[in-house]
Amino acid sequence: MKKIVALFFLLLSTTFLFGQEVPPQHPQKVAPSDTIVPGKGVREKQIEKIKDVKVKLLSDSTGNEPKKSALVDTTVQNKYGDILNDDTLYNKKYPIWIPALETFGADAFTWSIDRYIINADYARIGPSTWKSNIKKGWEWDKDKFGINFIGHPYSGTLSYNAGRANGYNYYQSAAFSVAGSLMWEYFGENTRPSYNDIIYTPINGVFLGEILYRLSSNILDDRTRGIERVSRELLAGIINPIGGLNRLLQGKSFRRTNKEVYQKEPLNISLYGGLHVINDDTKNSFIRGTNSVMANVQFDYGNPFENRSRKPFDFFKLRTEFDFGVGKKILDNITGYGILFGKNVSRGKNSLLFGVFQYYDYWDNKIFELGSIGFGGGMFSKVLIGKSSALYTNIHIVAIPFAGNSTRFGPDLSEVRDYDFGNGLGGKFESTLNLGKYATISLVYYYVFLHTYIAPTGNNFIGLFKPRVTVRIYKDLSIGFEHYVYYDDRYMKGYPTIDIMRTEQKIFLLLYIEDKQRRGHYN
Repeated sequence: MKKIVALFFLLLSTTFLFGQEVPPQHPQKVAPSDTIVPGKGVREKQIEKIKDVKVKLLSDSTGNEPKKSALVDTTVQNKYGDILNDDTLYNKKYPIWIPALETFGADAFTWSIDRYIINADYARIGPSTWKSNIKKGWEWDKDKFGINFIGHPYSGTLSYNAGRANGYNYYQSAAFSVAGSLMWEYFGENTRPSYNDIIYTPINGVFLGEILYRLSSNILDDRTRGIERVSRELLAGIINPIGGLNRLLQGKSFRRTNKEVYQKEPLNISLYGGLHVINDDTKNSFIRGTNSVMANVQFDYGNPFENRSRKPFDFFKLRTEFDFGVGKKILDNITGYGILFGKNVSRGKNSLLFGVFQYYDYWDNKIFELGSIGFGGGMFSKVLIGKSSALYTNIHIVAIPFAGNSTRFGPDLSEVRDYDFGNGLGGKFESTLNLGKYATISLVYYYVFLHTYIAPTGNNFIGLFKPRVTVRIYKDLSIGFEHYVYYDDRYMKGYPTIDIMRTEQKIFLLLYIEDKQRRGHYN
């Protein structure tokens, strides 16, 4: 217990050292490609012209990135003309007590919903429960799968973005996520503090929090006004609620600037919708099972092949899939990765990216439940084939320090824990052949080995094989087909061996919203 308390104060003191001194704010040097000139015409027309010039002069060339341009100062901008860091003149670092208070407020808000709206028993807290939690110490909790592997990481995003929205960087803001989780474990519930929560909440809270922060920054534009400005503020606030609240409190929602003041990267968005067939048996059946409707959104942020100095999450992918019509659960899976650091290597028109990544995996379907933290090495490659086609491939080796995995068939509809905790290793392979703008052929393979050490001990082997084809039918609209093959082999002490294979098929329409400056459907 003394070690836990010492760790708590160490984290808070570290954050204090990071944020106590608010340095003088100086204007950030920015090339004029994003700047409005007062008195040189209507604001909206100038913004439109700026965007047109960037598309014309700062878009991907036949190589892997935009050509060198006098419009870009690469010390402060990426090669698309967007700034690499939030402008500190307009986004200053606030005193530490502000994000610390907001971290407390986020926990208090969550508790008030649990106590007065949900009326949950675990939310009945007071001095006696706080004393008991401190005295009894830590345990592995028995919360439902979705609460531990979606609910808790999302709560971690709130405290993380309390730091980010107040001018603290990626590393400094992570300390707020840890502090918020510790505060909740001791004082937010009347159950004992949980080992799995203090591991999973801050680590994947940082992962999702940075992604939400960057997506909202891509939407915001303080140069705009009117309906466009209101729409941007509302959408950014929905994606990043703590960021939206701080914009209101800091007056940023109403200010107007003459230049871009937020870091941005090119962003491609894929929207899928269609029919999902879950085959009834565990054989190689094909379109013989339960039908449902699926919807999917995928964000591809940044260009992995832009030759630049890398920093956390300037390149990431996040994919979320929903399923309507089978049981109570609609969230089928969330998967993604974000770069932590890396290096680009180019050979002519071909390019490589080597890096260290963080991985997030959440699966809750009829075959298995899996939620994991992952860190590992990855390689991305681009090989041009002819004038208009390219082969994109990425390979990853992943260390999984912590994961939860089901002990029976999913999805989790029980009110108690039906999964165990463990660690292990994983591998990921994704390859897409782009045939010009007309079609894509993709192959995805994931494999995970887990050794469980809480609940029944044993070894689990999980695999996913997914070929996919899409064919363009009109402009950015394509029709596609995916075939899934799931494997799940479980060897648990005291339980019969389970050997499962199941197939699924998906027929869908794909709307690919491609950034006008970044070209290429990478994955």
